Order: sequence, then C-alpha cells, then structure tokens
Amino acid sequence: MSRSTASIPTATTSDTDKPRYVSYLRVSTARQGASGLGLDAQREAVASYIRSRSADSYGPANHLCEYVEVESGKANNRPQLQAALRHAKHAKATLIIAKLDRLSRNAAFLLALRDSGAKFVAADMPDACDLTIGVLALVAEHERKMIQARTKAALAVKRDALARERAQLEASGQEPVRYLEDGRTRPLRLGNPNGAACLKGIGNGAAVATVKAGARERAEELREVLSDLDPSSTMSARGLAGVLNARGFRSPRGGQWTAQSVIRLRERLGSS
Repeated sequence: MSRSTASIPTATTSDTDKPRYVSYLRVSTARQGASGLGLDAQREAVASYIRSRSADSYGPANHLCEYVEVESGKANNRPQLQAALRHAKHAKATLIIAKLDRLSRNAAFLLALRDSGAKFVAADMPDACDLTIGVLALVAEHERKMIQARTKAALAVKRDALARERAQLEASGQEPVRYLEDGRTRPLRLGNPNGAACLKGIGNGAAVATVKAGARERAEELREVLSDLDPSSTMSARGLAGVLNARGFRSPRGGQWTAQSVIRLRERLGSS
C-alpha cells in the first residue's frame, strides 16, 4: 500500500537527531595511562568509527564525553566504566569502545553487561550481535588465562635460573649477587631489590579503595552463610571459624578460617 510522503518529517541536524556517543578507553597500567601508550590508538579507532557514522543525513555525530580507566582486564570493579554507562544511559547515547577486550577479559562480566541491555558498540566490530559478543567474551577470557599461564611459566624459568646461579656462586665461596655496570650489586632474586621502598611517595589511594571495595563485596557474599550457621550471632569467632572450616568454606583469601578472619568479616558486614 502506498503512503504519502507529505507527513514524513524531514531529517534535521538538531542534536536530538544526531547519533550520540560516550567513549570508554582502558589501559592496564598507570605507566600506559600517563604516557598515552595504548590510548592514542584506541582514541583514533573511536574517532574513526564516529566519523564513519557521521556521513549520513543526520549530520555529524555527537561525542559527548570520554572516560579513561587504568585497570587490569581481569578486574570487574570499574568506576569509570560504570560512570560511562550511566552517562550513556541518561544521555540516550551509545557507549563506544575501541575493541571488545578493552571492556574486560572476564567472560562472566561481558555476558552480564550484554544481558543488562546496556547499549554499546565496539569500533573494531560494529556489527557484532549478542551471539558474537558471547563467543568473543569466552575467547577473550581464554586469552587472559593463556597470558597468565605464559607469564607464570616464564617467571618460574627465570626464578630457577637465578637460584642455580646463586647456588653456584655460594658453592664457590662468592657473594650471591650480580655486579652491574655502574659498580652496584643486585641480589639474585626476582622483584625490585629495594622492596616496598620503591613505592614510597607514590599515591595509591585509588588502589586501596579498590581493594576495600572488593573486600566488602566478598563479605556481602558471605552474609547469608553466616546467617545460616549462626542465626543468633552468638557464636564466638573461634567457634564460627571452626564451623566454616568443617563445612569446607574457604576464607576470602582461599585458605582456612581463623578467629581473626571471622572478626574482620563481621566488622565489614557491620559497617556496610
């Protein structure tokens, strides 16, 4: 059936008609964030995608805001990502990222984000559907696990080599150190020779806040467990630790429960 075009409104270039985007960029280390390493390529990919979507009858797209996160891909506590999603939701905009793995290498996180109904697009795969994103999420997590395995294997090889070198020097009566070109010595072990002193003066407020938030989240997951085991909250910390261990519950660090770990758990639950 034919339809008159007289009643069809003409497309305008008003802000409400233009595609609207909020971009989210992520790097894994503070050094990358400070230097711009990795950010420039992501920023260009996002800009290129937006330019490609501007060549239509609606005029140039609106890039409302950019959010940058410095966080590991395996971490799910993303304050900047949450802020970007809120911005996109309330601005009726689309969250745009350069690559799917910039969101996360955790499959459960990506699948939950997909199922939440949040509107987002990856510049490198703009036509990806829910099925594609689900498959890629699993691939991304597999890649993360492979990276972890390779890193652990490489560190183990390096650690063994240093141990052998140290043993050889000690057997010959020499000091187990490596002499550097500037005359200084370095212990034959992995890690910074100055230990935690190398971190002195570096602000870590954001990292501490992230750790505390994670601890509170893990505590909340155990709230119902404590309610089941000690509904009247009268059991001693030592007694409750024994019950938790007897029933196979692991502490937040993956080990055995102690009276002190139960006390910390109760304190977190009491302050939340």
